[in-house]
Amino acid sequence: MQVTALLSFAASCSAGGVMVLFKRDVLFCRRYPQLPCGRFELAVALAFLSWALSATSAIIMFCLLAAF
Repeated sequence: MQVTALLSFAASCSAGGVMVLFKRDVLFCRRYPQLPCGRFELAVALAFLSWALSATSAIIMFCLLAAF
């Protein structure tokens, strides 16, 4: 479970980095308004939410495992 949480965190961080690159650094979203940048932002936010829930679950499972 901890490996899944770690991989989910890595994926959401890399997706967030790509979103910052597209939106703020190279202004890719302004140049090509037909691209769904808003949906990609939402996907990145949901990826971080998924990571937070997965990490919470991993910590709780680790505590339960240590309790026995």
